[in-house]
Amino acid sequence: LATANAVRYAGAEVIFCDVDPGNGLITAATFAAALAANRDKRIRAVLPVHLAGQPADPAGIAAIARRENLAVIEDASHALGTFYSGENESEAIPVGASVHAEMAVFSFHPIKAIACGEGGAVTTRDKDLAHRLRGFRNHGMTRDAAEFQNPDLALDRNGSPNPWYYEMSEPGYNYRLSDIGAALGLSQLSKLDQFLAARRARVADYDQLLADLAPGVRRIDRVPGCVVGWHLYPVLIDFDALGLSRAWLMNGLGERGIGTQVHYIPVSSQPYYQRLYGQQDFPGAEAYYAQTLSLPLFPAMARADVEQVVDALKELLAR
Repeated sequence: LATANAVRYAGAEVIFCDVDPGNGLITAATFAAALAANRDKRIRAVLPVHLAGQPADPAGIAAIARRENLAVIEDASHALGTFYSGENESEAIPVGASVHAEMAVFSFHPIKAIACGEGGAVTTRDKDLAHRLRGFRNHGMTRDAAEFQNPDLALDRNGSPNPWYYEMSEPGYNYRLSDIGAALGLSQLSKLDQFLAARRARVADYDQLLADLAPGVRRIDRVPGCVVGWHLYPVLIDFDALGLSRAWLMNGLGERGIGTQVHYIPVSSQPYYQRLYGQQDFPGAEAYYAQTLSLPLFPAMARADVEQVVDALKELLAR
């Protein structure tokens, strides 16, 4: 929801793009198809979402965007610590380096890779853009004398800036991360490698222990050439073939102390966007949504916890 809603906050329209049904990611092909179907619109940017930790083809999407003169803004909220291959296969590019994007956005929600309580960060290589972003986060205010536009108010008789003075040249928001939250985040960053290693180990455990449940239950398709900073562990479950409902399975796991979730309901199907754009058809997104279920994943998990989840899942499937 947040990615699409940000477009609406800016007064623009959202064009939804389909995704790969095997992992929920926008691809170069689905991006190109969305552009082709909307040639009558003035498109300004593409906002690919990196889901569960896997990147949505940064280089492939950027290549199309550059040809179309579009900005790329990556929603990297799930992908802190993820690396993907550059043009040279031995080159590992961290998500957020903005090599293939103007900006990347991260989240520091309590369940993300690092936590600040709430809030997030934007990364960019563009100095002018970084300067504007810093203004936007603080009501558009500046205390930089070089930017003052009202010298009669800004300067004293000697031409020095008045010590209390500030200006606002354009409106911004109160988007500042609190000092306490920032301090927590800096502390968490020092543990990021440890957190990610633990998550990767548990993902490997899940992959091994769930292998014999395929094809009814299988891991999502993996993006090649990546070292993934896993945020979620989604599996794809063929509920129809297994003859069970997702709600029944989630409730059964919940009764055994195992929380699960669905990431995500297709945004285009939300009432607000249906009122705006009507019913739309995205078969990839709908197929992914119909089968996905996220199993528990967090740094404090041990292999025994993964075994407990898988054993409970197998018990319920055996019914």
